[in-house]
Amino acid sequence: MKVLLLKDVRRLGHVGDVVNVATGYARNYLLPQRLGAMPTPENIAAIEEERKHATAERAKRQAEFTKLVDRLEEASVTIEATANPEGTLYGSVGAKEIAAALNAQGFEVLPEHVMLDTPIRTLDNRLVPLEFTDEITAQVKVWVVREGGDEILEDEEPEETPDDEDDDVD
Repeated sequence: MKVLLLKDVRRLGHVGDVVNVATGYARNYLLPQRLGAMPTPENIAAIEEERKHATAERAKRQAEFTKLVDRLEEASVTIEATANPEGTLYGSVGAKEIAAALNAQGFEVLPEHVMLDTPIRTLDNRLVPLEFTDEITAQVKVWVVREGGDEILEDEEPEETPDDEDDDVD
């Protein structure tokens, strides 16, 4: 089914594009959400002004995202989380926490830009991809550390059992 896009739809097209999509996708998502319309000559003519405006806005965002990616090249973020002695987090670190930590450092990143397959559930460091547009991506190093520092508690070291001491007496 051919649909005229009224708004930019990620991974599908931009305002004013006529795209071919599955009938169910058009009827159940694009048309009810007012993201698309039937591609009649009247609709195409009516959307032309908005298409020009959207193209200019898209170019402006591309420039902003390019500057942001250049600043993010050497960036790393540290997130403190509570964890058990084995290093497994009691909760998890997701896109919201990473975006908030980057925003605290002065980077304008939304949780939608953070592309985590699964939330981080262990103390470690990893490269997390950021996707601003289909063409503009970056990676940032995320360190997940134990809350309150990376101190090793004395209780975590193995203790000798009383049975071991009795064996030495013989």
